[in-house]
This record gives sequence, C-alpha cells and structure tokens, in this order.
Amino acid sequence: MHILILGGTTEARRLAEHLADGAPRGLRVTNSLAGRVAAPRLPPGEVRVGGFGGPEGLAAWLRAHAVDALIDATHPFAGTISFNAARAAAAAHVPLLALRRPGWVPVAGDDWHAAASLEEAAELLPALGARVFLTTGRMGLAAFAALDRQWFLVRSVDAPEPPHPPRMEVLLDRGPFTLEGERELLRRHRVDVLVTKDSGGAATAPKLTAAREAGLPVVVVRRPPVPEGVPVVADPAAAARWLTDRLDRA
Repeated sequence: MHILILGGTTEARRLAEHLADGAPRGLRVTNSLAGRVAAPRLPPGEVRVGGFGGPEGLAAWLRAHAVDALIDATHPFAGTISFNAARAAAAAHVPLLALRRPGWVPVAGDDWHAAASLEEAAELLPALGARVFLTTGRMGLAAFAALDRQWFLVRSVDAPEPPHPPRMEVLLDRGPFTLEGERELLRRHRVDVLVTKDSGGAATAPKLTAAREAGLPVVVVRRPPVPEGVPVVADPAAAARWLTDRLDRA
C-alpha cells in the first residue's frame, strides 16, 4: 500500500514517524514537501520536494506511482494545495484524508480581533497599535507594505523578500517558543499589538498567553475551510487509524 503525505508540518512529520515505527509490512510512505523552507526537518520515509503542477499534475503523480491513499497534512493556511489535493484525489479515485491540528480558542482576558485575510488584518492595525509583532510568516508581507506609520517585528524561519513594510525588523527563528521568551520579546521590543494566523498547536501558542498577560490586542486571521466532503482528523494517531482501517479492508 502506497501512502502519499502532503506535509511540511509537525503533524505530518509525527505521522510519518508513527508509520515508520509500526508500519505493517508492505506499507510505503512518500512525504511531499513544498520546498518553501530552506532547511526543512525531514521526516522518515521517502521524501520529494516541490510542487506537482496543479491538480492535474498531482492526479497524474497519484496514478503513475500507484498511490492508494492521500493524506493532506499541510499547514492550515495552505489552502491552494488542499483544494488541489481534493480535485486530484477525486480525479484519480484515491481516498483523501485531511489532518488538521485544532485551531486556537480565546479564553478570559483575551482581546482578539478576527480577520478573514491578511489584508483585513492590515486594515485593523492603525486603530490597534503602532508597534506590531507580526507572526504570519514571510509569505504575504505585501498585505502590510502600505503601512508606513507602524513598526513591525517580523518573525519567520527564512528571511522575507519585498514587498514588505518599510519599517521592519526581522527575527529569524523557529518554534517551539517558550512563554518566558515571548514575554521578554514583547517587553524588549515594546510591542503593543500582535498579528497571527490561527495555526493552532502548542509550538507557537505561548505568544497568545504573553499577549493576554500584557493586555495586548491580538489580530487573529481565520484559517480557510477544508474542501467540502473531505474527512478531517485532528491528530496523527487518528490519521494512522484511518490508514490501518483502509489497509485492513484491502
């Protein structure tokens, strides 16, 4: 049985590790990475890097490599590849599962402001603060490029490229992050507003606690929906059980 995991996330890597540790005989796992990170953490199993050429290219790859099941374990905001995967799986008649970590939920004391997109987040900022901690990654900074009155601390794994905000400091770092570290970062840079995507998970959640403690507003960009009709699980163990069920039936 050949499994293709569309990965690049912690959940995808943990699923690959889970399958590598207890994989039934004859189970082949291929991990696909988009290639947007210069030095990704490679999962066990076969690894391919780069795009497929849209849904038609992915469907052709599924057929050519006799893929029996496709798992979309990409980032919650990698919307294009998720819809491409749904179209490709349908065309190639390959079962598809989406693995998505649960989103964050506000708690008492949070001052969250929801935004449907990065552009909408940028529109909210002038009324919320002047010193912005921007943790939405290096992609999409063009949405904030017109804001010349705000100062931005941009944290990303790799260095961003233009267009980006004119007043900006870049912090190259990779999670997981600690609560104490996030507290110190907000204090040292005198941050007065945080912008984040609703990525979910524990690795980058301490910034939300630090912002709550400091009484800072947080602009939270809502994640795009999973394509209609695609089953969703919230953790690698559930994805492994889904695969085991399919393998048992096969």
